[in-house]
Amino acid sequence: MSIRVAPRTRFDDAFSARDAGAPPGLIPYITAGFPHRDATAVLLRAAQDGGALAVETGIPFSDPLADGPTIQRAGWRALQNGMTLQLALEQVAAARAAGLEIPVAAMTYVNPVLAYGRDRFMRDAHAAGLDGLIVPDLPFDEADSVRDAAHGAGLAFIPLIAPTTPDERMRRIAASASGFVYCVSVTGVTGARSALPDEALALLDRVRAATPLPRALGFGLSRHEHVQALRGHAEAAVVGSALIDAVERAPQDAAGVVERFCESLIQGP
Repeated sequence: MSIRVAPRTRFDDAFSARDAGAPPGLIPYITAGFPHRDATAVLLRAAQDGGALAVETGIPFSDPLADGPTIQRAGWRALQNGMTLQLALEQVAAARAAGLEIPVAAMTYVNPVLAYGRDRFMRDAHAAGLDGLIVPDLPFDEADSVRDAAHGAGLAFIPLIAPTTPDERMRRIAASASGFVYCVSVTGVTGARSALPDEALALLDRVRAATPLPRALGFGLSRHEHVQALRGHAEAAVVGSALIDAVERAPQDAAGVVERFCESLIQGP
């Protein structure tokens, strides 16, 4: 396994500046091109204004195997709105030009990256202001070339680790990670849930034993108390479906919804 030296990104700076005793920082998930094609830059800024530690932008794909119904629906609407990989990068660049300073990770699938051109995508993504890449359908054993291309372009390569990941494989995945490790709270797809799964905290403890990198827990988080329950167990909480649901209920005020939602998860209702 070839591992190119990981670059330092805004993720390293953001996590280093975080108080170790504080609740996890919030990483909201925003689908590029939803609810409107040109909403992405404004919503990324709204996440920052709402106090997010970082933000994840999902670049929609027609076969999103890790996405639950809510994010699938948002991705389909974004594709209908004309969202493309290139346009998503342009909108991230527009957000940076408008004052976005927090780290941004793109979540997409391997086929769009390869169709765009692996090395070209990495260069363009870094130039646009992205800091990291999450590719949920890329198996660890086949990720070397994509990970090395990301690191070579200055992007963190952020892997996913599930509760079913064996310890030895977890150590190998963690050794190749950069930025943070995305810990999947459940086996399955994304979607808001009422309570944290029992296995989530155990997974976070196992990941801590494998790596000193920051841990972000995602899949199913939806409430302020979920974030609070992760204090001392995770450095970040990723929230997607619950935010998309909120935006879907008031698309005409999407920026306000994103900002208020982030504030409510961080500060409480």
